[in-house]
Amino acid sequence: MATILDFIGKTPLIELKKLNPNPQVKIFAKLEGNNPGGSIKDRAAFNMIDSAMKRGDIQSGTRLIEATSGNTGIALAMIAQTLNLEIELVMPANSTRERTLTMEAYGAKVTLLESIEACRDYAENKSEKEGYFLLNQFANPDNYLAHYKTTGPEIWEETGEKITHFVSSMGTTGTIMGVSKYLKEQDSSVQIIGCQPTEGSSIPGIRRWPKEYLPKIFDPNRVDRIMDVSQEEATTTTRALAKNEALFVGMSSGGAAAAALRLAKELTSGMIVFIVCDRGDRYLSSDLFG
Repeated sequence: MATILDFIGKTPLIELKKLNPNPQVKIFAKLEGNNPGGSIKDRAAFNMIDSAMKRGDIQSGTRLIEATSGNTGIALAMIAQTLNLEIELVMPANSTRERTLTMEAYGAKVTLLESIEACRDYAENKSEKEGYFLLNQFANPDNYLAHYKTTGPEIWEETGEKITHFVSSMGTTGTIMGVSKYLKEQDSSVQIIGCQPTEGSSIPGIRRWPKEYLPKIFDPNRVDRIMDVSQEEATTTTRALAKNEALFVGMSSGGAAAAALRLAKELTSGMIVFIVCDRGDRYLSSDLFG
């Protein structure tokens, strides 16, 4: 009998019809909000737990802990509940209330601290001193391998093997690392574009990491280009996606879309796919749609 975990992945690819500035270029949005936990993080969360269980690293009674800005925590809480595992999620206090409530609804313990860096330090310390199993999405190869196994192949198949450019926001960098690895193996000419916030911009789900906190799974050689996106541009594009394309998405998705739209103006032809990380209902208590 199927469980909720059997419905992770196989998300739709939707073409932008109204915002695309270049008729010679096709732009597609990969709708990861359609995952059962509401974001692309369902893929990585499941692969990290499932792979650890198969290796014997996680067993009945193992207590899990993870630092998260939100979506990974929700995915982990959903999966832990399904598999009867205890989990503590450590999150920045400025995260939207919807995130905390969703994690708690699944039965997870939520600890709020001042920043994602502080959350990472807290989780690492607790795993070392109190015996919690740290999933560590920032250094865990099972994070990006989830996208190598699923997201990349789906995009390749759904575009009829014609994708020329892949655009993704960069947080843990798991998505862009895994998809890049797969797509480059199929066609080395596919361009991989990562998005990061401009200096001083705050875009939930996209990070400009201090050097000492740069995710260990990140390999700069797998990214052909990095595009900076401002907070204002991400906000404007997120709202435009809802009003013009009926895509109700989060701010990091708006950032990736902004980069994709900018990129389309530079090309004479091509097929761009960008990742829609989650849904807009996770941001209703913020001023994103205000």
